[in-house]
Order: sequence, then structure tokens, then C-alpha cells
Amino acid sequence: MELLQLRYFLTLARCEHVTEAAGKLHVTQSSLSKTIQRLEDDLGAPLFDRLGRKLRLNEFGRTFLRRTEKALFELEQGKQEIADLSNPDHGTLQLAVTTASTLPGILREFRKNKPNVQFHVQMVTLEDMSTLLHRGEIDFCLSSPPIQGDVIECQMLFQDPIVVAVPLGHRYADRSSITLAELKDEWFVGVKKGYGIRDLVDSKCLSVGYVPKYVYEGDEPARLTALVEAEIGLAFIPSTAKNSQERIVYLPIEDQNLVREIALLSHKNRYISKAAIAFRSVVIDYFGSMSQPIDE
Repeated sequence: MELLQLRYFLTLARCEHVTEAAGKLHVTQSSLSKTIQRLEDDLGAPLFDRLGRKLRLNEFGRTFLRRTEKALFELEQGKQEIADLSNPDHGTLQLAVTTASTLPGILREFRKNKPNVQFHVQMVTLEDMSTLLHRGEIDFCLSSPPIQGDVIECQMLFQDPIVVAVPLGHRYADRSSITLAELKDEWFVGVKKGYGIRDLVDSKCLSVGYVPKYVYEGDEPARLTALVEAEIGLAFIPSTAKNSQERIVYLPIEDQNLVREIALLSHKNRYISKAAIAFRSVVIDYFGSMSQPIDE
């Protein structure tokens, strides 16, 4: 049994499609199929039920996948540990976020002491973040809401009130606050379903009798305030994302405890590099210095 076979099997098991898996591995479909066939021959059992190029893991495959994930996870941790020992002030941190409003400030602070450490940041849904966390593919996640799990280390960081962004000239722009019920007939711009703040807002609005009407749904929260300024719609914005330079009024919500909780998440068994330890310290200090830390 070869390491290459295990890597090919892991990718194919997650895709369950030969063409897609071959593309991710940058190999031909023929090469992938032959490698998987050799693995099955070594194991003495088929790992997939085949329907053309579409595959389904069978009972043998599901059992072997659990072992394969653990084995490759441990090998990857060893690789990272050796890299950290040989060059602790370099490398790349793998980060995922469902909330990006605080990330620029956090990375700016981190870069002051670790200028040679690079980042790879993914903006993901809660479902995708949970998958990345459980697979151990991410150093840290900034998530709202928090994600719980047996292998997930969850540190609560901050309670961030949600406000309503209203363009100057709107009939509510001279208000000092507003209720959710008053927003029933407004049009909104927002992120897609599956992002924490969207699901939280929709749930709170439903509790007072309506579902928000969205004229725009996207994957880039930073774009929302530009759309509000252009009078495309109103937006529910976390307080940490407010920008005083924008021609926008931010209204607190009176009658609902509309607050998102921000947490720092990691896999309990993933190797924590020296750079990752430093990053965690910066994150904790960053939120600790803000005016509304979460209650202990």
C-alpha cells in the first residue's frame, strides 16, 4: 500500500466523482482509476459502488476512509511540526472565517511581529467551516456563531451587536434607533443563507412576523455598505464593521437582543505552530481591547 494510493483514495472518496477528483489531483482519469484499482486489489475488497463515472462509497470504503483520514492527518501534522522546528518565523497560516470585519485589523497587528508568515484565508459558510475544522485542514477559524464538536476547541471572544445600515436621505436616517417590526416592508442587501449573520437576522425577523426581503445576496460582506450608500437596500451590519467615513447612518435595534457571538475555533489535535500560537495571542488581545468583551 502506497501513500499516493491513500491520497488519491481520500480525494476520490470526498468527491465521489472521477472527473472532479482527477482535476483536483491534476492527474488523468485513467491514472486515478488504475491507482484506486491497485489499492482495492491490495485490500481485497471494492471501496466504491460504481455508476459510470459517479461513485458511491460502500461499507468497505466508509470504514477505510475513517482510517485513511486519521493516517494522513497525522502525517500532515508531522510535516508541519518539522517545518516549524526548522523555520519557526516563516510558513503559512491556514485561516477560515464566517466573519471578516475584524480580520484586517487582526492581521495588521500580527504582521508587526511576524512579517514573514503568510496567510491563506477562506470566507466560508458554517457548513464548510465545520467540514474544514473536523478534517483538521485549518489552523484557526473566526466564526459567528460558534461551532461545537468533540474535536473542536472553542474560545468565545466577543459579543458584537447587529445594527441597521441606512443611507443618508432615507426616512429613517434621522432616527436614533429602530425596532425590527418597523423594517418589515424594507428591502435589504445581505450575504447568502448559510452565513452566520444572515441566519441569525432571518431568525430574529421571523420571530416578529416576517422574513426580510433581499434585493441582493452575495458572498462579500464588505460590499454591502457600498450598496447601502447607493440606496439599493438597507443592511444588517455587525458593529465591528461600521465605517464613519461612509455616508451611512447605523441604527441600533431596540427590541431584540440581536447580537452575534464571535469565537476562535481550532481542531484539538492539529499541531499548533509557533506562528499559530502568536496569532491566537494577537486575536485574544485584539478582542480584549475592544469595548464590549464577552462576559465570563
